[in-house]
Amino acid sequence: MVTLNRATRRVLKPTRVRLHSAVAGIAFALIGGLSAPAAAAAAGTHHTTNTGTTTVAATTTAAKTVKADTPAKPGSGAAWKPADHDLHTAAVAGGQESLNPTKEQLANAKAIMDAGQKMHLPARAWVIAIATSMQESQLKNIGDLGGANDHDSLGLFQQRPSSGWGSPQQLQDPQYAATAFYKGLVGVNGWFYMPLTDAAQAVQVSAYPDHYAKWEKVAGDMVNGFYGSGPYADSAKNIK
Repeated sequence: MVTLNRATRRVLKPTRVRLHSAVAGIAFALIGGLSAPAAAAAAGTHHTTNTGTTTVAATTTAAKTVKADTPAKPGSGAAWKPADHDLHTAAVAGGQESLNPTKEQLANAKAIMDAGQKMHLPARAWVIAIATSMQESQLKNIGDLGGANDHDSLGLFQQRPSSGWGSPQQLQDPQYAATAFYKGLVGVNGWFYMPLTDAAQAVQVSAYPDHYAKWEKVAGDMVNGFYGSGPYADSAKNIK
């Protein structure tokens, strides 16, 4: 049996107290649901991992919240082009329309795509938005037509100031109108894998909910055209 003198006991006592406190802190943290490294950090100690000659202190990082229905846009490297599965995440409906787009229509489609890219939305969102605008306005930025207007609907998406979409001036700005549409779209639970017409209708609440579907191929071809492929590649290459 080893007998410690008083001086030695005075030195060791604070050490024991600190050790007991640390152990207790880790125990309470573990009970609270923290991992062992996080518990050690919470107790003021370091959990270390030796890798060769390097000792790495384990730290905790806040987890990023990712909305499952809004996948991140793919990397925008120069070589990246959308694949078919990026553009069409659900079965494309039958009865697709064809179109020989004008320069105005392509320019508005490009503005819609650019707005989606600025929001870091995936290519599927661009296709839904372009198809929606094709049905609502034929990709034309419609202003006040007096009695010819459908109620007070304006712009590429025929959004209504009286329904809270924005002012008449805002809704005739393609960037604003597209951004407003995208904000509505990403609020729809499951939009990414929905049939296109269902996702569009959830935002637009149209009297003709099935009519968006017929423009999906045209919308996908337009997106491909801006990446230099598909039937609209030659027409799209001069659109800035």
